[in-house]
Amino acid sequence: MEKEIKFLTSESVTEGHPDKVCDKIADSILDEYLAQDKNAHVACEVVATTDFVLVMGEVSANASVNVEKVVRDTVAEIGYTDPKLGFSDKSLEVEIRLNQQSPDIAMGVGDDEGAGDQGMMFGLACKDTEELMPAPIMYSHKLTKRLADLRKNNEVSFLRPDGKAQVTAEYENGKLKRIDNVVVSTQHDETISTEDLRKYVKEEVIKKVIPAHLLDKDTKYYINPTGRFVIGGPTGDSGLTGRKIIVDTYGGMCHNGGGAFSGKDPSKVDRSAAYLCRYIAKNLVASGIIDKIEVGLSYAIGVAEPTSIMLDTYGKSFKYDLSNEQVCQMIRDLFPLSPRALIKHLDLRRPIYKETTNYGHFGKTGFTWEQCDKTKEILDYIGKINKNL
Repeated sequence: MEKEIKFLTSESVTEGHPDKVCDKIADSILDEYLAQDKNAHVACEVVATTDFVLVMGEVSANASVNVEKVVRDTVAEIGYTDPKLGFSDKSLEVEIRLNQQSPDIAMGVGDDEGAGDQGMMFGLACKDTEELMPAPIMYSHKLTKRLADLRKNNEVSFLRPDGKAQVTAEYENGKLKRIDNVVVSTQHDETISTEDLRKYVKEEVIKKVIPAHLLDKDTKYYINPTGRFVIGGPTGDSGLTGRKIIVDTYGGMCHNGGGAFSGKDPSKVDRSAAYLCRYIAKNLVASGIIDKIEVGLSYAIGVAEPTSIMLDTYGKSFKYDLSNEQVCQMIRDLFPLSPRALIKHLDLRRPIYKETTNYGHFGKTGFTWEQCDKTKEILDYIGKINKNL
């Protein structure tokens, strides 16, 4: 068999990245509304630039939230507390433009039975990593989280909140073989030299995150490739919610419907159905019937059941001679597909969302859509229709 070599690349950003600052503010506001009213309908967008945050969108809730306090507390939690940097919890101006949700939209989703909008959502699972996530995005997330942990735990004094990571993995015949190159760019203070920073990041970030057997003599490292990175966050570049949807999902290894997550309550299928797609895909892979799969669902506004189910097995067949049609029917029979049902099953009307904002919405422990609790049901179902099990 002729070898097929592919190089796949994904990136992640730290919580101090300007777009992620906005995402975390939006999700923190959402959590505050859900903490007071579990049936709150929230669609919150955030813009950030030098010492300024704009919060806008639509809310329908029986709640009283001090939005400005949430903004300042979130900015401080991220690590922007020094007014000298041009963006801090103490010095920024906050403008709030939250309006009542449109009655035309509310009419379709008031009881959570119908979808909050039309759209396509996708989920992926594969055996690259123990989290059943693609290696490039998983290791990118772990690199950016390592940067944040070192900074927040005061293990190092020169790191600042903004930063990015990018990992390129080499695959041979569809199997992860090695890491070809790693890119890390981190904001820092003026006291550290580029040489010392690069040495520190290579030894204490990259080599602490990526397994040694995936790194070799030909792996290339690009650490702060332009050198100086002192000015960052919303001071260095404006931020906006929803601009990191590939970072939030699978790093480009999967289709993306285009809908962002942060700031949206679970009646918006952009978010909740994307979580469901991951839940379905992960359980299918964990059950052993396929090693890699993409699951797609499409919805129409106000309509409960998905208008289609799409499966991509990347050229591989299901085990036990299962057809795509049989697996689609199994998904309809075993998984909660209507907005009301999936919200209840995944317990999504809780203030859990600011914990999803950073380092990907998938591949992390503690979330219902990451549970592999349907594998027995899947195998039992197959056993009833297929004697080869």
